[in-house]
Amino acid sequence: MKAVILAGGRGTRISEESQTRPKPMVEIGGRPILWHIMKIYSAAGVTDFVILLGYRGYMIKEYFANYFLHMSDITVDLGSGSVSTHSSKCEPWKVTLLDTGLETMTGGRLLRAREHIGDDTFSFTYGDGVADLDVRAVIDAHERGGTVATVTAVQPPARYGTLDIDNGLAQFQEKPHGSSGWVNGGFFVASPKLLDYIDGDDTIFERQPLEKLSTDGQLSAYQHSGFWRGMDTLWDKVMLNDLWECGKAPWKIWND
Repeated sequence: MKAVILAGGRGTRISEESQTRPKPMVEIGGRPILWHIMKIYSAAGVTDFVILLGYRGYMIKEYFANYFLHMSDITVDLGSGSVSTHSSKCEPWKVTLLDTGLETMTGGRLLRAREHIGDDTFSFTYGDGVADLDVRAVIDAHERGGTVATVTAVQPPARYGTLDIDNGLAQFQEKPHGSSGWVNGGFFVASPKLLDYIDGDDTIFERQPLEKLSTDGQLSAYQHSGFWRGMDTLWDKVMLNDLWECGKAPWKIWND
């Protein structure tokens, strides 16, 4: 199965970082968050990736073009110009990098990848969210559901604390997990028929396509009650880095 990752947006809400690099290249623990997402998929045996580029996409191309070099022990013979590899810590990934336009919307980016997606069921997600998610469980749920698409539903922590009021007395709870309800957490699994719901470059996937899928009864939900976090703001980046540096990153479901 292929995993398609949307990595073309500007990331305006984390502009402190995205002014100089695409949002998926913002680092968590010294590695781009894109790498963390790919490791989540790889833990489920999904190692064939199609990454949809837009804003500063050349930086993602350069990262993967040099990835093998950076992850290997090598000897460079400056006289002959030859390079010998002694060992490599590279993952067995196949990575296709597609320019899908600077201003193309999320649905349009997926549509532009049609020929690379092919005729088989595929996974796709956004380039800015991590979770302690068993992707294989989402794939299995999709196969049982028989719909065109399955979305991973998550319960992010509330942005604000809550107040329960009884007879004028308030009980306060600081940002309880799950109090904001179920939301789209990405990590979709879909049939290629999904692309028929997309009109063109201006189509925002989260609007007309998802709404039509829902109306047609073709959108299933896999409810993930574990950890999930989108890196929308600088505060999210700081929090994710703190978890990683402390060795308490819940989304690290792979072995080193």
